[in-house]
Amino acid sequence: MTPLIFVGTSDLAGKTRGKAFPLDQLEKRLQRGIGWTPTNVQINCFDVIAESPFGALGDLLLIPDAATQVQAEFVDKPEHFILGDIVTLEGEPWDFCTRSLLKSALARLQDVAGVTLLSAFEHEFQLKGNLDMAGEAYGRSGFEMQRTLCELLMHQLEAAGFAPDSIMKEYGPNQYEVVVGPEIGVRSADAAVILRELTRSCARALGQEATFTPIRDPESVGNGVHIHMSFLDQAGDPATYDATGPSGMSGLTRAFAAGVLKYMDSILALTAPSAISYLRLTPHRWSAAYNNLGFRDREASLRVCPVTTKDPASFARQFNIEYRAADAAACPHLALAAIVHAGVQGIEEGLEAPEPTEEDLSLLTPTELSDQGYVRLPQSLEKALDLFSANRTVIGWFPEPFARVYTAHKMSEIDHLSEMDNIQRCAAYEKTY
Repeated sequence: MTPLIFVGTSDLAGKTRGKAFPLDQLEKRLQRGIGWTPTNVQINCFDVIAESPFGALGDLLLIPDAATQVQAEFVDKPEHFILGDIVTLEGEPWDFCTRSLLKSALARLQDVAGVTLLSAFEHEFQLKGNLDMAGEAYGRSGFEMQRTLCELLMHQLEAAGFAPDSIMKEYGPNQYEVVVGPEIGVRSADAAVILRELTRSCARALGQEATFTPIRDPESVGNGVHIHMSFLDQAGDPATYDATGPSGMSGLTRAFAAGVLKYMDSILALTAPSAISYLRLTPHRWSAAYNNLGFRDREASLRVCPVTTKDPASFARQFNIEYRAADAAACPHLALAAIVHAGVQGIEEGLEAPEPTEEDLSLLTPTELSDQGYVRLPQSLEKALDLFSANRTVIGWFPEPFARVYTAHKMSEIDHLSEMDNIQRCAAYEKTY
């Protein structure tokens, strides 16, 4: 047989799509790429093509990035894939290439603040089927029932060049959480895509099926993606922590956090982009319902995380903030780009982060929330899209046609679900993610 390698892009639907070609062509393809079609950007997560400005016209190139190559060895068959960038035939970044959009956001952070981003994505997923794990929230037996899957996944992540951190049986039915160490720049979003693909691959290899759907059951827990962020200065030293700053945040971190909080309701359509994401983003689900900053508070949308060392140098390196209003229906590159742009906007505007909350915001009236500077985050994808499209600052972070195309993409997803109730919607997303 002819060995093949698959080159893919994480698209607007958070799906990894691409083409395969003979492995012996890889060196050539690293330079010349492989053909791609503009209207592919409008394939939603249910394989429906949304209204497209491109129609049948146009050609693009998908250029593999050698740094993202993954070779996963399984007993029955190997898997070989690589991520890439979408460019025009002239070699310029395409307006809807999510990796390029993240690179642009990271360049803006560097230009404005002189720092690079160190980040990590923390994922929750569930195994399909009835695995009879009653009473095993965080349990050893629940872990042991899937030890083979957990060890295989951690092995494959390490073989792919990442630093496995931890894996555990989570609270929800058949639910697990997997964490890898932080990476610099675009590589952390690449790691998130690769982690999702390898999780599915490992489950398949063992005769199981994993889903990263935002929520399987409206009455149960959801699957979140928590994005941890810190900053490194030009010398590679940590720039996130200040022992004298509120909750330990440096001035840079406070301004960045304030920007994320200010624009959170308008970027939610990019970080929690499914119609069922909003079943999860409700009070008392340990997710995110308000644009609040919390100090070690898992109900907060943005959290100052705990640190496990007393050594000052190590403390500064561990210190990070965590964005919690995201899930795996989002493309990691696009979600991180939106968060970074919001944070940089806060730096440019000279914003100051509020005091971390220490109360149950769901008990406050709308007036009390407003008086304290908080808003209830959008409670539907439609509302989130309206806020995104109406915010001239936010849509200005992206190429001119992006907001229109993205909104059309998501509206086609909403239309596909229009005759379904929430249980049916959850089943549809469980199948595709």
